[in-house]
Amino acid sequence: MRTELVGVVALAMLTLAGVSEATGPWRADESNTRGWQFMTPQERLAHQARIRAFKSYDECRAYQVEHHRAMEARARTHGRPIARQVPHRGAGHGGTMSGNDA
Repeated sequence: MRTELVGVVALAMLTLAGVSEATGPWRADESNTRGWQFMTPQERLAHQARIRAFKSYDECRAYQVEHHRAMEARARTHGRPIARQVPHRGAGHGGTMSGNDA
C-alpha cells in the first residue's frame, strides 16, 4: 500500500512539474529571436529580461524594430545573411500582448 502511494505521489509531482514548465514565462531562443546567432549569452539574457518587462505593445514593438536593425548591422559586419522574419508568438506578458508583427 505504501509503495503504491509513493508511486502515485511521484507521478503527480512529475505531471505537475511538466505543466508548470509548459506554462512558464516566454523564453528567448533561436526560433523566436532575430539575430540570435550574433548575440552573446549575456545579451540573450538581457534581451529576454527586457522583452518580459514591457508594459505595452508599442514599447515592445519599438524595441523590436531597434533590435532587428542592430542584428541586421551585425549580420552585414560578419558578411552573413539574417532571416527577414522570425515567427511572432506574442512576446512579453506570457504571449498576451496584441498587435501585428511586421
